[in-house]
Amino acid sequence: MPGQLLHLADRLLNTPLLLHPAKAEIILGVLSGRIGIDASLVDGKAPDASRFVGSQRRESGGRALTRASGGVAMVPVLDTLVNRGAWLDSRSGMTSYEGIAAQIRDAASDPDVRSILLDISSPGGEASGMAGLADLIRSVRQTKHVTALVNDMAASAAYGIASAANEIVISPTSMVGSIGVVMLHADRSGELAAQGVKPTLIFAGSHKVDGNPFEPLSDAVRADLQSSVDAHYQQFLEVVGAGRGNKLPASMARATEARTFIGQEAIALGLADRIASFDEVLSTLSQQPRPSGRNARTGGIKMSTNEGAPATDNAGISVQEHSAAVAAARQEERARIRAIVSGEEAKGRGAQALILATETALSVNEAEKLLAASPKETAVDALASRAMSGPEIGASTEPREPDARERASRGWQHAIAAANRSIGVKR
Repeated sequence: MPGQLLHLADRLLNTPLLLHPAKAEIILGVLSGRIGIDASLVDGKAPDASRFVGSQRRESGGRALTRASGGVAMVPVLDTLVNRGAWLDSRSGMTSYEGIAAQIRDAASDPDVRSILLDISSPGGEASGMAGLADLIRSVRQTKHVTALVNDMAASAAYGIASAANEIVISPTSMVGSIGVVMLHADRSGELAAQGVKPTLIFAGSHKVDGNPFEPLSDAVRADLQSSVDAHYQQFLEVVGAGRGNKLPASMARATEARTFIGQEAIALGLADRIASFDEVLSTLSQQPRPSGRNARTGGIKMSTNEGAPATDNAGISVQEHSAAVAAARQEERARIRAIVSGEEAKGRGAQALILATETALSVNEAEKLLAASPKETAVDALASRAMSGPEIGASTEPREPDARERASRGWQHAIAAANRSIGVKR
């Protein structure tokens, strides 16, 4: 176990991670001051443990890497994601991009498989390897429909994987987003000094021991590490933009500032497409014909955007007309949100723009007037807001004070009302 812990620390410290912040805190807590690791942290999940649906045996009589039902291959994307290690998740609670890619390639070449379902529940993981896996998924979706089902988290790297699918389906409580990069550095110099230990590093090459845990980060080393984080962040934004297209271009992904979103809010912002259960998605995919010709990109599947609407309403509107109206309304709302958060006045006012776009019904012109009259954020403001925001998941059931975003939202509601009166906008 000690050797495994050292290997884990080597992979997670001083390297860019596409990981939900709460998960990063847990990992740092586990690694801090430990020699071994508690066995209770190892859950023993195998690659196919997420669903007891389908079989690895195919209609042709052969066996495959993935479970399949009704021509739908199910690929689990679970727990912490790492670049290499194949099936190491069976003992460590991790899943490797290498193992996911092997299952996707296997399903893509399987004539008994018509579509692929990514079954996702992950806080993210390593930055290295995610973009390559996303490239593979975007390639496969040209010939076989790929659906990303989030039940109940696709954060950071897991969202990067989901964004490469033809569509992202969520539950009403699914959490998606956290499009950002984090790097952990453990400074143990104070701990060692208290123990009377003074390490001496003997090295050649001025940057050989940059980021070591025995001393605080210097400004120069911190800048180098930040540069690495920024590069991975830009790549992450490009991956999301390539997968989601106009639904969530890179500029809008950046405007989320690594926030996470739940349910219908995620759909409104373009981070997801619709709400459905695992059984509903599997049933729909299982009934679709094998893709061919011009429909190859979407696997020949026309997924319904109708969420339980009746065949007709009291006015005699058909399902098709209802679906078209719903789709048009969603498209209009997404266009409004996109125009506000990516407009010229939103530059330097990202948090304000996002609140105006998602928590008010202001038009683009009205929002731009308010933003133009607002001061721009400073780096200190942004950091302070992030520091005050509290945990994003696992919230306590005990009463709590409103978090930073809630306080900002409430303040903005008052500010919006006052600004509306000053510019003559009636709302």
